[in-house]
Amino acid sequence: MRCAALTLLAGAGHQTLAAQATGEVHGPGTSGPIKRGDQPGYDFQDQYIGVPGKVLADNMEPVVEHPDQAAEAQRKLAELEKRTGKKPNILVFILDDVGWMDFGFNGGGESIGAPTPDVDRIAAQGLNLTSAYSQPSCTPTRASLLTGQLPIHHGLLRPPMYGSPGGLDGKTTIAKLLSAQGYVTQAVGKWHVGENEGSQPQNVGFDDFRGFLSVSDMYTEWRDPHFNPEIAYSPTRTAMIEKAPFNKYDVHVAKGGKIEEVGLITLDYVKDLDQRWADYAVSFLQKQKGSKKPFFLYYGTRGCHFDNYPNAHYAGRSPARNDYTDCMIEMNDIFARLYRTLEETGELDNTLILLTSDNGPEAEVEPHGRTPFRGAKGSTWEGGVRVPTFAYWKGMITPRRSDGLFDLTDIFTTSLGLAGVRGAAPSAAVGKANYLSGIDQTSFLLAKDGASNRRSIAYFWGNRLAAVRMDEFKIQFLAHDSFGTTPNGNHGGFTGTVAPTAGGMMYNLYANPQEDSSVAIRHIPAASGLALEVQRYQQMLKKYPPNIVVNFTGQ
Repeated sequence: MRCAALTLLAGAGHQTLAAQATGEVHGPGTSGPIKRGDQPGYDFQDQYIGVPGKVLADNMEPVVEHPDQAAEAQRKLAELEKRTGKKPNILVFILDDVGWMDFGFNGGGESIGAPTPDVDRIAAQGLNLTSAYSQPSCTPTRASLLTGQLPIHHGLLRPPMYGSPGGLDGKTTIAKLLSAQGYVTQAVGKWHVGENEGSQPQNVGFDDFRGFLSVSDMYTEWRDPHFNPEIAYSPTRTAMIEKAPFNKYDVHVAKGGKIEEVGLITLDYVKDLDQRWADYAVSFLQKQKGSKKPFFLYYGTRGCHFDNYPNAHYAGRSPARNDYTDCMIEMNDIFARLYRTLEETGELDNTLILLTSDNGPEAEVEPHGRTPFRGAKGSTWEGGVRVPTFAYWKGMITPRRSDGLFDLTDIFTTSLGLAGVRGAAPSAAVGKANYLSGIDQTSFLLAKDGASNRRSIAYFWGNRLAAVRMDEFKIQFLAHDSFGTTPNGNHGGFTGTVAPTAGGMMYNLYANPQEDSSVAIRHIPAASGLALEVQRYQQMLKKYPPNIVVNFTGQ
């Protein structure tokens, strides 16, 4: 019965839903309930079932426009540029495997033995995005942030490991586009979106890069007899990994140059790696003091991806006294260093700071991060893809919390918007054959009570559409069962099975954030809006087919 009902809904026309939309779209100052004539009840900001999106360009995701808040945002930007004489700086601080509830600003911090006072203080002065979404794992997310495309279009559906081919080669990145707008572009830290020369940072738009090209554990796990004695205590097997075609160094490279090896990443070297990178980023920020050119700093921490090896200063520094929580203390301090440097150089007022994580907590290897939601890294349950995120901009962003939808692809388009590439202009910038999933959220961030410009979130597991969220509802077509094949083993997002649901499940994420009770059959009217959004997305995929570069085996 449920299957048949949802199938019928998916075939309904999109114009039917659009025709039902009445009244004004929420704008600044309308964050409370809004009465609609004589109709019962109230509408709320950031709830868009029944509100049609506007198509800016055929190859761009439809947006919800808010003219008043857009005007407010542009007025603030114009006034700031008049004072500074340049476009705003952008700092993206992306952590590794840090869960939604690890920081104090989302209920963690001191309560889990890992106080993060500096991050929490800055988050309290910014916009805490409680429904910000990554992809299920690191490479898909990082490539999405850098290209504005979901993995189904940029093609990196899983992390490349141990020298496996595939990366950003040939893609249009935010670094490349911002460089064209006069920005200095710097990347520091974890890369992991391709090691081949064409995919390296200096060849996809960055002026300079300092960091490593792959993922933290790949440098350490095979060296450590506590985790992999079968490799570490076997000379033959160790030699096998040493010969594997991946770069094993902390590296540096400038635009147009060749990779320079700074230091071999051993179990000792890795203990100070985040501090080495922080030193490099601080030096970069100091050089930008008084510059007439704005900068884009993409800072990818090593922490807190396993394996964590705290240095002498941070070992045991967290009340919880484990490697993961010690790492969280270090990440707080590194963020604070970058913030203080912006203050000292006088660039803080002209810098948008975005802090986020590349996915939810990895749950196969303890100790690990925390989320109040179901699932973990590797899954499309909320715990795998809803990530701690806030936007801070002194004097520009009003301190508040919002559950308006935000996807990390939006960082791409929002950054372009701040650089002056707005409206339909990103369509041509990425090429009209490429579909741009990111939405310009400038007005959401900068208006006093700004509402999100995004109607929905599409969740992908590999090359398959797994779910769609609109408002508080999430309709699901693929379900991850972490106990499916290993009932006595680890139960993270990369463990178990992924299977189709019986015609589609739907959850009310406000009433049931654990996603363990489907309301689809009883709430078919709400499901109709989501089914129509699914249909729109499926039609888009026919027009802009999937592009597969790196995929899971068997897909």
